Amino acid sequence: MTDIQKTTQKPRVLISDKMDPNAARIFEERGCDVDVITGESPEELVARIGDYHGLAIRSSTTVTPEILDAATNLKVIGRAGIGVDNVDIPYASGKGVVVMNTPFGNSITTAEHAIALIMALARQIPQANTRTQAGEWPKSAFMGVEVTGKTLGLIGAGNIGSIVASRALGLKMKVIAFDPFLTKDRAVEVGIEKVTLDDLLARADFITLHTPLTDETRNILSREALAKTKPGVRIVNCARGGLIDEAALKDALESGHVAGAALDVFAQEPAKDNPLFGAPNFICTPHLGASTNEAQVNVALQVAEQMADYLVNGGVTNALNMPSLSAEEAPKLKPYMALAESLGSLVGQLAHGNLPKISIEMEGGAAELNAKPITAAVLAGVMRRYSETVNMVNAPYLAKERGIEVREIRNSREGTYHTLLRVTVETEQGNRSVAGTLFGSGAPRLVEIFGVGIEAELDGHMLYIVNDDAPGFIGRIGTLMGENGINIGTFNLGRREAGGEAVLLLSVDDAITPEVVDKACGLEGVRMVKALSF
Repeated sequence: MTDIQKTTQKPRVLISDKMDPNAARIFEERGCDVDVITGESPEELVARIGDYHGLAIRSSTTVTPEILDAATNLKVIGRAGIGVDNVDIPYASGKGVVVMNTPFGNSITTAEHAIALIMALARQIPQANTRTQAGEWPKSAFMGVEVTGKTLGLIGAGNIGSIVASRALGLKMKVIAFDPFLTKDRAVEVGIEKVTLDDLLARADFITLHTPLTDETRNILSREALAKTKPGVRIVNCARGGLIDEAALKDALESGHVAGAALDVFAQEPAKDNPLFGAPNFICTPHLGASTNEAQVNVALQVAEQMADYLVNGGVTNALNMPSLSAEEAPKLKPYMALAESLGSLVGQLAHGNLPKISIEMEGGAAELNAKPITAAVLAGVMRRYSETVNMVNAPYLAKERGIEVREIRNSREGTYHTLLRVTVETEQGNRSVAGTLFGSGAPRLVEIFGVGIEAELDGHMLYIVNDDAPGFIGRIGTLMGENGINIGTFNLGRREAGGEAVLLLSVDDAITPEVVDKACGLEGVRMVKALSF
């Protein structure tokens, strides 16, 4: 399924940041060679990375295009943690490198930190601690508020946001949430009310943010949004820096419209100089959301398990640039993906001109499977006409760059075959379609090519010929192969009708030269000849 799995070489993994030592043990137990070399400069990592198939990192290593260019054997980058700001994902995708993270390993820890900051804001604990330890007894200076009965507004109600909601409900808070991806059923299940952003801003006594930083969420608490908040609101951010306009938040704190703010993350980190420092009723921590012993162990173990599963078994978990494929799914999907890639490669080699549309139809048993890896495999085969380094990771990106529309079609009914994959491409000459199935042993087989029924294995070097169905042709092509020292492995025939157009697929032991293709084109009755390679 991957280049790693096609060899007997043990995958090599580099752990370039400090993480729990059990991560290295997991890699070794699961069949990988692992080196732990931390604290290297970017230049040192560039010099070293070419030897490795996997790179396990935390936040210290920044994976730049220069490192990826040098990583000629790299298959996967694993980030022990949720944030991947230190990985150039688009460039990694273009290089065919899977990028994984561990979004759930520090969820509880981060959620608990948000709750801790809510309580710290409500009772002004950091400020009271500082003055008490300074020898004061400022009992009357700190009048807090109860959280019981208050409304907590979640911006983002995914994994971490849902945990915060459950803890807040335990504190007898009312929880509302703005999240475009939150379904009504999920909101009911979690016990929260789904609202618009404007409604949340107007109603919430406390606001916590739990969303990634994207073009849509950047400065989601802008100056305009902060002006819409309820007077006296308290704001907590343990998610990502850049979600809040920090200068606008400072002004809102100084005016008293925002009663308090607690940030664990900043737009620029490390935040050694920030406009919020010294603002009234502002508390902060140095990105401690994931900083518990339990979380650090969890993310290290999870990233090792995920990377090893991919390198050894082909399982894809928590990938940011490739469809997920569990280690349990991988054995079942492997023959389908081999068939899909072969069909994509066949139609990609035979179709002429641009391919504005590609349709992948899964019929019968194939319709019940995880379609995304199958689609990625088809695209890897098709896009090989454009790039020799294409794989399942970068093929969808290459297709998107070329403006190719990709459609997935499921058809649960069974036709002639129990399971069938059909790949159709739109060309200037019209649609061109190929189809294949799996035989009982799981062996992929071509069963149709451009409307002509033909049974063949797609493997190695092949010759595709379209000819007139007439006596003597098979003898002529056999003679030509013999005269040029080409040994024929299999002979596969199909035709539309007797005396009409026929198709011949030959598998041969060696690559067919352009000279032999030209000679085949000159044979009587030949309409088209194409050398293929799989």
